[in-house]
Amino acid sequence: MTARALIFDVDGTLAETEDLHRLAFNKAFEEAGIDWVWSRDLYARLLRVTGGKERIRSYAEETTTANIDAPALHARKTEIYNGFMVPGALQLRPGVERLIRYAKDEGLELAIATTTSRANIVSLFAATMGADVLRWFRSIRSGEDVQNKKPDPEVFQKVLEDLDLPAADCLVFEDSENGLRASKALSLPTVVTPSIYTWDNDFSDADLIIRTIDEPFSMRELMPEKPVSDIPENMRKLLFV
Repeated sequence: MTARALIFDVDGTLAETEDLHRLAFNKAFEEAGIDWVWSRDLYARLLRVTGGKERIRSYAEETTTANIDAPALHARKTEIYNGFMVPGALQLRPGVERLIRYAKDEGLELAIATTTSRANIVSLFAATMGADVLRWFRSIRSGEDVQNKKPDPEVFQKVLEDLDLPAADCLVFEDSENGLRASKALSLPTVVTPSIYTWDNDFSDADLIIRTIDEPFSMRELMPEKPVSDIPENMRKLLFV
């Protein structure tokens, strides 16, 4: 069976954006007079909580910090992040642009299923492939579209409804355990490309784990017990070429 649609997560999957997010959080805290500084180690742990507002609330509870206006703080953080996101600020991860262009040329449906803000999706594409590329995506679902964020599968359910396709006809690209749990809750075939902040996540339910889309045979290192012949046919045809 050949995949009919590719569904992408954004942060960590399309690009290594999380450190830019971390810097934007810290700038927002500084502006608000809040004495929080999220180091890389701390942020790696906080990423277990999906959603920026949720992450702020969780850390406020953890540190017993009162009077934190999470929505306002997160809104300012998003403004700062999108100010950082200019052409040249970062690049898409290896193979991402090639695969998106290949999918469009081959008539595959494209979709995004993410817990990040819609503005962050737009700014990432504007800084990399160009904002017009978003017109190629039949479904773009973000944190604003759901009540429950990953690992809840709600965002993937909405994308499947938009695509009007069964899960078996789709192929998901994720970088985190929460994203994987969300996709597999709907039995979506899932490729994981761990990001700099998620290498220690549990990806045991992934159909394929590779370093980047351009390195499919890295599965021999990351999944040494799994032969290529056991990889679902739709993944082999798309990635092992």
